[in-house]
Amino acid sequence: MHVWLLRLASLKLTLVIFVIFCASVVLVYFSKWSPAWILALPFCLFAVNLMAAILSNPAFRRQPGLLVFHLALLVLVILLAISRLTYLKGHLEVSDGEIFNGELTESESGPLHPWYLQQVRFLQKNFTIDYAPGLNRDRTRSQVRWQDENGVMQEATIGDHYPLILAGYRFYTTHNKGFAPNFIWYPANGGKPQQGTIHLPSYPAHEYQQALSWTIPGTKHEIWTLLELDEVVLDENHESEFKAPEKHRLVIRYNDQRRELRPGASVLFEDGRLKYEGLRVWMGYAVFYDWTIPWLLSACVLTVLGMGWHFWRKFAARPWRAED
Repeated sequence: MHVWLLRLASLKLTLVIFVIFCASVVLVYFSKWSPAWILALPFCLFAVNLMAAILSNPAFRRQPGLLVFHLALLVLVILLAISRLTYLKGHLEVSDGEIFNGELTESESGPLHPWYLQQVRFLQKNFTIDYAPGLNRDRTRSQVRWQDENGVMQEATIGDHYPLILAGYRFYTTHNKGFAPNFIWYPANGGKPQQGTIHLPSYPAHEYQQALSWTIPGTKHEIWTLLELDEVVLDENHESEFKAPEKHRLVIRYNDQRRELRPGASVLFEDGRLKYEGLRVWMGYAVFYDWTIPWLLSACVLTVLGMGWHFWRKFAARPWRAED
């Protein structure tokens, strides 16, 4: 057993693990098919290497500061491995007046992520985004509403640096936002009307590409939709605020036909009627989950304190007496 501990505690093995770690970082950075959680492998190997070193090296037991440092470092490495196995990063889009239902537009997560996100719900209310001259985005204020664990309705205003935190997930506003035409589909067979929005490309990043092809849910009707603005939404030369324009037209094409719609107008099909209700706006959020962050901070503090304790004891001034 002692021989195996010495082998696992070898500095040569430590060097090999560092090489594996560097290779994993490069692989994750340059390959979109390599998930970030593969970094957990070198962290686990390093934890075994460090644990073996602590158990086999008697110097750690004689120097408490050094022991605290290495134990805290071991906890730090284990937490980093757990973090890569359970984390989540993603993006989502929600129109004003709609409820986030747990669906993400894109995501990246560890294989052991608990997916509490499916239980998270919040209502997107109004949001404002200030722009300085030159179309420089300034402060974003997004109003959200949700029900807490006691059933009490809560409201908050969040932004790029002030997140909404629900079930451990942190929701931040981003530069990604745009316009969302709102439609109602009335089936001809007397079925229940369906209401929803489509999210046009981000504005003003795609100011001149405000078009989208989509299919009416439950049908085969593919609709090409273009938003034409009849007013200036963001003034490049003055301070302005992002909002849905009052003067606009919606151009749609279907079955080789072209129509221009104003709010309240409808388009008839053989199997139903599509009504354009009006123009909304949508907000893009970045969502992040990692429950290990406060524990990682605590482990970092302990490593610093342990190393400080070790060097203080090692280099502390000792009284001396001159010999006669």
